[in-house]
Amino acid sequence: MPTPRSAAQPERRILGIDPGLRMTGFGVVHVKGGQLVCITCGCIRSGEGELPERLGVILRDLSTVIARHRPTEVAVEKVFVNVNPQSTLLLGQARGVAIAAAVFANLPVAEYTALQVKQAVVGHGKAAKQQVQEMVRRLLDLAGAPSPDAADALACAIAHAHAAQGLLGVRTAGFRMRRGRLV
Repeated sequence: MPTPRSAAQPERRILGIDPGLRMTGFGVVHVKGGQLVCITCGCIRSGEGELPERLGVILRDLSTVIARHRPTEVAVEKVFVNVNPQSTLLLGQARGVAIAAAVFANLPVAEYTALQVKQAVVGHGKAAKQQVQEMVRRLLDLAGAPSPDAADALACAIAHAHAAQGLLGVRTAGFRMRRGRLV
């Protein structure tokens, strides 16, 4: 027998991560009763040092975000294959450190491609960064658009919330659908 729509949904706190070696975006979204609330977002800047130290900064700072905001699950953007194989390998190492921080905290990790994230948040996978920023701002009712990396991380968390609840589970009041996307 299907569960009635009025049944209480468990509260969730999703940490979205947009991994990068120079800049790793993060965003924590609280999901309760189909509503999304931004708890925090920002960027981890790893500096210009040697690779091990930069990876250590990402690990340390993500571990601090996890300890401070206590997410219940993590959503990480998958690495795309870059034209430059060396850049792809470096990005993969930053992503691995982000996943390791979540796993070390015993958190479940979900992975989404950039195409999946943009599809879930904007409505099409070829959306520009500015479109993602604006939809994240609107969906989370933020006063201003977050930085591109923080917006991508929040978008990853939103995509994970959409995947678990379906689009109808997300607060859509004040928005309308046009060509399959919220506007």
